[in-house]
This record gives sequence, structure tokens and C-alpha cells, in this order.
Amino acid sequence: MMKPMNRVTIALPPRPYDAVIGNGLLQRSGETLRDLFNIIFKTATGDSPAKHQSLFVITVPPVRRKWGKQLLASLSAAGFKAQIVEMPNGERHKRLATVEKLCEQLSRLGADRNSVVIAFGGGVVGDTAGLVASLYMRGIDLVQIPTTVLAQVDASIGGKTGVNLRAGKNLVGIFHHPGVVLIDPAVLSTLPEREFQAGLYEALKCGVIGKPELFRALENVDIKKLRRDPAKLEWIITESVKLKAEVVSSDERENGLRRVLNLGHTIGHALEAQTAYRHFLHGEAVAWGMIASAKIASAMDLLEPTGASRITAATRALGPLPKVQSRSRDILRLLKSDKKTRNGVVHFVLPREIGKVEIANNVPEQVVIEAVDEIRRLSR
Repeated sequence: MMKPMNRVTIALPPRPYDAVIGNGLLQRSGETLRDLFNIIFKTATGDSPAKHQSLFVITVPPVRRKWGKQLLASLSAAGFKAQIVEMPNGERHKRLATVEKLCEQLSRLGADRNSVVIAFGGGVVGDTAGLVASLYMRGIDLVQIPTTVLAQVDASIGGKTGVNLRAGKNLVGIFHHPGVVLIDPAVLSTLPEREFQAGLYEALKCGVIGKPELFRALENVDIKKLRRDPAKLEWIITESVKLKAEVVSSDERENGLRRVLNLGHTIGHALEAQTAYRHFLHGEAVAWGMIASAKIASAMDLLEPTGASRITAATRALGPLPKVQSRSRDILRLLKSDKKTRNGVVHFVLPREIGKVEIANNVPEQVVIEAVDEIRRLSR
């Protein structure tokens, strides 16, 4: 008897959707989509499932080589016609030029308003393919099948799509929710160690925001053992998805509560932009951003020094991080163009304790400078 899948609902009207989580789900993706299409897409559009049998899988070469055949075989067995559309791999290709090329490819392959885009890859693929789906024919249906830890615990949930500008990360995008998110932790088995580790920083972030038990589970985790423990890995991913689903369901468009998900991202995005998205993986930049946020919170007497030390120690215990070489003044300049800056005021998500954060807009520049200086010192 097959193990039942975990289901986490992102309860957004008028079209709630599920994240389905389970080891081995990729092999069952075709039948899962066939069953779900009846409910999700028919309810949303009034069309019959037969009109949604033309699928376009947007992915990158490494994911296609490792998992493409398995996905296509499952889709074909379920009666779907699926075609692969490749995009270049890497954060530097998360640009409007890539979106245009992908839309041109969809057009050449015959995609129409009843087609479905499947985003099959990490966060870059999910964000870019999601934007493609939101724009092509003024919007077609989307399915997210994330293949990295970071995408499974964070990027695939919540409907954010976007690409980068030279001025900063994700400055062009739109909310375009998938019909369903299919998460198979088993595909993480081929993920490089660095990519696996980078995603766990986002799971740790969920622990700091509102899941103390998740934080404790990751505080002293042995990554090598975790990779051999599918049940525990599935639990970590499910708990992270639950946290994000709860927040997103309360605040879809980041006008209030959802902003807490940006813990570590304010300085993290600036570190990425300052190094042209070539030095840090996204999760690594967020990790340094979390340490900086803990430093800022402690300096402003919002967080006990022991709490700041725990966040710093837990983050660094997950593995080595790339060096921070950015100057504080350069980071300050980039913070001004971040999406979280409003009316010229930089907003920070700061921890008050493990499992509780708040948004602050009164952080003195000198405190930010000292925090960046501190993470640069720690990285030596």
C-alpha cells in the first residue's frame, strides 16, 4: 500500500490550492495531475480536463538530465502530451530576456490559452517560468514541481514570480499562483551538497519566524544523516511549507504579515546584487542576512544576546558559507532600491525570540553598518 501524501492547503480565494508532499511523488505526478486537473482547472475555468492535456515543462539542462525522463514518462502514462522547454541554468539568466525567449519557444511549439506550464527546477526556474505563465496569452495555468530544497520549502509556495534587474533582485514580477505544487523530497538525492545546504537555511528561517520545533530540529542536524533519512527530510519540508502557507493565506500580496517571510532577505538580496549574483547561492545570502538581522535585533535590545547567538550558531553549523567581502556603504546603497524599502525607509524583519519576529523601520544606519561589518568579520 502506497504511503499517503501530505497535503498543505494555501487557502487563497477564489482558488485555494494544495502543496502535495511525498517521497516518490515524481513517479506519480502524471496520475496526480490527472486527478487534480478535474477539480482545480475545471473549477477555475469551466473547461474540461481534456483541454488541459498540452503541457510545457520549463526546466534547465541538469534537471532534465537527472529527472526529465521520469517526469515525461509519468505524464505520458497519464495521457498528457508534454514537451520540454529549456532555459539556461543560473541566477544570472533570471532576466526579462529569458522570459521573452521562453515565450517565443512556447509560441513556436503551439502553446495556446488552454496549455499548462510546468515549472520543473529550482527557484530560478520557478520564478521565471511562473512569470512566463502569467504573461503568455495574458496568463495560462501553472504547476510547480520544485527540485531543490530552497524551492520546495519556499520559492514554489505563494505565487510570487519575477526576474532580476541590474538594480536588484525580483524587481519585475507578478503574483501568479499555481494550480498545484508537487513536492518530491526524493529528487533532492542528486542535489549537490552546497545546494542542499543552501536550502536548509530557508527552512531554518521558517523556524525562526514561527516554528520553534523546526528550529530545534535543524539546530544540531547532521546533514549527511539527514540526506539518508527521507522521513525526517519530508517532515522538515512539510513543516516549512505549513509555515509559509499560513502566512501567505493571511496576506497574499505582502501588505502586512507576509513581509515576515523576508527575514534575512533585506541584506541577503543586497549581498547577491553587489556580487552580480555569482558569489552566493540565494540561501547562503539569506543565511548571512539572518545573522545580520540577529545582530541588529540584539543591538536594538529586541533580542536577547543568547537568542542572537543561537541563530548565528545554528546558521553556521549547517555548513561553510562564502566570504562576505562587500563594503558596508555599498550594501546600504543597494538597500535603498530593495522592494522592501518604502518611501525611502528600509524595513527589516528582526527576530524577537526563536519563533517570533517583527518588522522594524527605525534601524539606524550605523547599526546596519556594524551588522555588515560583523558578518564580514565572521566570514574570514
